[in-house]
Amino acid sequence: MTKRMLRRLLAVGMAAVVMLLVGLWDMAIEQKNICTNRMLEQALPLFEAEPLAEQGQKVAYLTFDDGPSKTTEEVLDILAQYQVKATFFVCGADNNEKYLPILARTVEEGHQIGLHSCSHQYKKIYADPDAFWEDLDQLWEKISPYVAQKPVCIRFPGGSTNTVSRKYGGSDIMEILKQQATEKGYRYFDWNDCAGDAAGGHPTASELQKNVMKDADKDHLIVLMHDTAATKNTVEALPGIIEMLQQKGYIFDTVENYPQMEQK
Repeated sequence: MTKRMLRRLLAVGMAAVVMLLVGLWDMAIEQKNICTNRMLEQALPLFEAEPLAEQGQKVAYLTFDDGPSKTTEEVLDILAQYQVKATFFVCGADNNEKYLPILARTVEEGHQIGLHSCSHQYKKIYADPDAFWEDLDQLWEKISPYVAQKPVCIRFPGGSTNTVSRKYGGSDIMEILKQQATEKGYRYFDWNDCAGDAAGGHPTASELQKNVMKDADKDHLIVLMHDTAATKNTVEALPGIIEMLQQKGYIFDTVENYPQMEQK
């Protein structure tokens, strides 16, 4: 075997190892709903201009995924204390069912409800585009008794550029879903700042605060957090996150007020 052939074999082997590691990481994302750097910086590039930023005003959009749960009311209490409005991208799975009435309070207190997923099962919702929209219709059916107006803002599980969906619906499923979302009148939002509260390992409140603040250098900051039973440390971290963002000059708003510019 020549040295050239050996180098080629080694290169092929390394490529296979990289592909395997990427696949394993994507599986971990699916199982734990982890946000990664590959998923960051996706919300802002969807829009070309930032009018509020041009006026020197920094805006933070606090978003909470996968609720409601027994943790949600504690989150609402803190938001009320600081007079901060947030956006909740909700689910309608079995573990959410008994907490859905909390959405009535969420709306009454001026927060925004966004659609996330009814089942949050990647294999199901990303089987094909129709499956995704059927799942979202089921979610609306479940939450409509508590939310008078159908939400127009959505967040795709895993983000709009996730790679997990490819093994179920093909390599182009997210591009199809994004186009269909726009055609249906939805606005979809990812995030450009992640608390890391769903990444496993039960990070402390201090660690969550550090995770948020290390990326708090943008004029428009969309912060990903979770209000699930498994992310109780988020409740402990939330007052500090709000106060530290305020100290950096941020005001707070809901994503429906994010500048509506032409989507790319």
